[in-house]
Amino acid sequence: MSTKMLAYILCTALAVLPLLIYFRNPYFLKDLHCTFLSIYVGIRLSRIEKKFYSILDRFLDKVAEHPHKKFIVYEESSYTYSQADRESNKEGDTVALFLGNEPWFVWIWLALSKLGCTASFLNVNIRSKSLLHCFSCCEAKVLIAGADLQGAIEEVLPTLKQQGIRVFILRDHCHVDGIESLSDKIQMESHEPLSRQLRASINIKSPAVYIYTSGTTGLPKAAVLKHERVWMGSFLLTFVGVRSDDVIYIYLPLYHSAAFLMGLCGVIERGSTVVLRSKFSASNFWNDCRKYNVTVIQYIGEVMRYLCNTPKRDNDKDHKVRLAVGNGIREDTWVEFLERFGNICIRECYGATEGNVGFFNYGGKVGAVGREHFLYKMACKYALIRFDTEKEEPVRDSRGFCVEVPRGETGLLVAKIGKRTPFSGYAKHKQQTDKKKLRDVFEKGDVYFNSGDLLKIDDEGFIFFQDRIGDTFRWKGENVATTEVADHLLAVDFVEEANVYGVKVPGHEGRIGMAALKLKENMDFDGKAFYQHVKNYLPSYARPRFVRIQDALVVTSTFKQMKVKLAEEGFNPALIKDPLFYLEDNKGYIPMTQEIFNCIAEGRLRL
Repeated sequence: MSTKMLAYILCTALAVLPLLIYFRNPYFLKDLHCTFLSIYVGIRLSRIEKKFYSILDRFLDKVAEHPHKKFIVYEESSYTYSQADRESNKEGDTVALFLGNEPWFVWIWLALSKLGCTASFLNVNIRSKSLLHCFSCCEAKVLIAGADLQGAIEEVLPTLKQQGIRVFILRDHCHVDGIESLSDKIQMESHEPLSRQLRASINIKSPAVYIYTSGTTGLPKAAVLKHERVWMGSFLLTFVGVRSDDVIYIYLPLYHSAAFLMGLCGVIERGSTVVLRSKFSASNFWNDCRKYNVTVIQYIGEVMRYLCNTPKRDNDKDHKVRLAVGNGIREDTWVEFLERFGNICIRECYGATEGNVGFFNYGGKVGAVGREHFLYKMACKYALIRFDTEKEEPVRDSRGFCVEVPRGETGLLVAKIGKRTPFSGYAKHKQQTDKKKLRDVFEKGDVYFNSGDLLKIDDEGFIFFQDRIGDTFRWKGENVATTEVADHLLAVDFVEEANVYGVKVPGHEGRIGMAALKLKENMDFDGKAFYQHVKNYLPSYARPRFVRIQDALVVTSTFKQMKVKLAEEGFNPALIKDPLFYLEDNKGYIPMTQEIFNCIAEGRLRL
């Protein structure tokens, strides 16, 4: 065979090879791109570990790199990177932040970082017992609150004073004994940079922030996020393709990990611009995107549905948004969103604030929360194991080890806890931390993080979220811890036993709260009194929307409450003979009727 012929065959083979690879794996190029990004991020993390470099250091480098570039846009005001730096040089030694989405949240967090302090982000929905508990979690001695939250602070002020907690309010003047004004003091402080020596003792394993999870319904649990975890969260925007010239729209609460880690910290890592909004508004969403030239949006599933439910307009596709990053979008909403609002790249993600495992769907398959990648699997040893939903525990074989499910089957996601995949747990909550650890999973002595989520992996390697298990469900973008809600319900004088669980509602993401109650002997259910109690002690998203009265609550042989069957039975009065009650907005619990159920099922009554 001639040299010319060999060269021709070789060239032909090289030309055909990409096609063969593509037909065998249509996601090959995306897999390859993800491989390069993974190597890049791995190298970055390795350098950060060798010579500690915090997200604050990244911010200060961006200040030096482009001091006059817009960093935050809020309502009609904008702040450059250098202005944000100067504002955060004017703060004192504070720890707990009780603030909504406003520039002060960012200034104070940056200031705390410059001082070497660990910030504690409080959910602005918590009140009373929950609010006080936050300080015992993180041993905070100082609280800074937004001006609009003064009422919530005054409710617990006597206890705060007894505990010696110093309270500041972001006002120029405050005449309440025990609350000091802060805005006036900040204005008098110097713009001079704070000494780096103040944070000289901080390293990659030091706590960076405390973010409260699940327990916002009752007794919050403070997830400990170390600097390595903050970096991992911030790199998500790198993986999904965010650039330094992008403008990111953040309206999700900064005290949650999605907006803080993936949003704010991700923006700092990329050197991009944030458009910050105090809270979500479906009617103003696209107007804001047009006004501020937004190119990237964050979302949770409910938000995408709200946007799809707004009246259609001729200019629905008139915007510059090219990328949407978030979690929880349903397949039908995903398709509808793209059809209506144009060719926006949706990057669905999966992860938990305190978790050591996460995924993102770089392949773009509708409905998937992620895609398996061999490099990630090498770095993070995760698995889907068989789970008994009735016993609410993993299935173990004759040797006592867990059983990995084959592709296509649903299993509980667990991830090995190790040096590269640590689980820091919850501050001063050893019992809750241990509860998230699963031991002797595949061999004696190993320890895995129990995600509490049921997932499925298809034949192409795409990962799909199926359901939550156990004591937590998600509603309105918030985690609801059922045991803590039940504890509050047991404080009602006519309630003897309470079992709280989440039920699916047609047309809604997540699950809404429902409670099965056993009443004390010779006592009746008082809908108005029950509503007043949950209103006083629980945020709106955690209040049971439906109540089922039972003669006895069903338990397992080990006396664990049965939630799965109750959740499956739902709240249809045609199928359930027990008395049912429905929480009517701002009125109280009223008897559940078939008409109410039909209105909910048909979408005429929104929850």
